[in-house]
Amino acid sequence: MTAKKRIILIGRSMAGKTTLCQYINQEDLKYHKTQTIEIINDNIIDTPGEYLERTHLRGALIVTAADADLIVLVQQADEEGTMFPPGYSSTFAKPCIGVVTKNDLATPEQVEDAKQYLQMAGARDIFVTSSYDGTGFEELIRFFKGEEKE
Repeated sequence: MTAKKRIILIGRSMAGKTTLCQYINQEDLKYHKTQTIEIINDNIIDTPGEYLERTHLRGALIVTAADADLIVLVQQADEEGTMFPPGYSSTFAKPCIGVVTKNDLATPEQVEDAKQYLQMAGARDIFVTSSYDGTGFEELIRFFKGEEKE
């Protein structure tokens, strides 16, 4: 991906942040636990889910986000509830989008709930993806390249 923006992925453990990175960069999809902040191809910052899940580690997300142009909140489609409080994106004072992952595992109602969680958190645009089906990525990658969302 030749993005015009440096992005940071924020979401809980197992939400699909690393898989999302691999898919965007056209790499083989293989699970590995993100243990620390990783910078991929100099334009994607992948963060451990624990940084969101443990309130005393959330400061690390704020500090790391200073190096990003775009905040990407990642919400798993079939997750019950969310880790993102209302207005969470205002913490960063940067543009924020949302990505619903694992669309293939969820009911349409669950996908709508996930989109609502991201909207309440402050995501401006929301993309729905499935790495398993390979759906939703074209529009997301176009957005990262600076093209408008359709």
